Amino acid sequence: MSNRAKSGAVSINSKRKNVMFLLLLFVLLIIAVVISLWAGSYSTTFKDIIQGVFNKAPDDKINAVVRKVRLPRIFTALVAGAGLGVSGCILQAILNNPLASASTLGVSQGAVFGAAFAIIGLGANSLKHGSFLITICSFGASMGVALVIMGLAKLKQITPESIVLAGVAISSLFTGATTLLQYFADEVQLTSLVFWTFGDLGSTNWKQIRLMAIVVFIISIYFIIHRWDFNALLSGKETAISLGVNVKKTTIINMILCCFMASTVVSYIGLINFIGLVAPHMVRMVVGNNYVYLIPGSILAGSLLLLLGDLLSRMVISPVILPIGAITSFLGAPLFLYLLFRRGGNNA
Repeated sequence: MSNRAKSGAVSINSKRKNVMFLLLLFVLLIIAVVISLWAGSYSTTFKDIIQGVFNKAPDDKINAVVRKVRLPRIFTALVAGAGLGVSGCILQAILNNPLASASTLGVSQGAVFGAAFAIIGLGANSLKHGSFLITICSFGASMGVALVIMGLAKLKQITPESIVLAGVAISSLFTGATTLLQYFADEVQLTSLVFWTFGDLGSTNWKQIRLMAIVVFIISIYFIIHRWDFNALLSGKETAISLGVNVKKTTIINMILCCFMASTVVSYIGLINFIGLVAPHMVRMVVGNNYVYLIPGSILAGSLLLLLGDLLSRMVISPVILPIGAITSFLGAPLFLYLLFRRGGNNA
């Protein structure tokens, strides 16, 4: 067999393996959805749960539990997880940094500060369009973080590890600023703000889920359309330019889109750490750095991880529901340390 034929055979096998992995993620996601529908403090048969999805269960209480509690929570996890997963994937591409994500760079923490400022400083909770104001403030603060990160990334002496360390410092800064705002908040404002610092998948309504889904869907489609630009960036800035990629424009546009997506998710469900870091790396271990598969894989993996995290938060000490932000932090922090030390060892 010639070298060209061998190369073609390897390519076909690689494509088949990647497609099968994406299908596996999809199947696991469906299974996780079904288990999440069934699991909970209100025990009933699986048949009744399925009937409750279509509002046809014999017990009206089952219909209410399924349609007003569990389904909105599941769809929130699916949409938010997809948004956080794909935003982490793209941030890693445009910054050429495998440790980049909305949470590790401080983008999410900036969005939380923006929400806190809207609630406490501007009284967003008492305004008719308070939810919109919270989203705008979250986006503005996260974009401020993005501008700092992009400025650091353009300095040649700043390494990828240093950018992450800068992100840690920025996260600490905004966390401290949010704490100061909490100090001056009244009881009602403080109660509202706890939602953003803990993370909560159970407070969204269908209108909010639809708005979040529209943002995540449109931006994800844009990422998929421009998947070859991200592949070109893997070969370096000069190679990408020679292939017709406007690197500066690509970086700025995608950074803005990632920040907008992350801030939208945070403004509706609060701070969720490490999904954007863990999901792309799970997929990358199988499909490599090919963004043709890495982007959809990160979307599926992000949804799966957040849904499983939510399932764990509801079942560990049921009927008490643990904060989802704490669960994802416990799961993501060890992986972050592993990636940081492994990368440091490889550079030594």
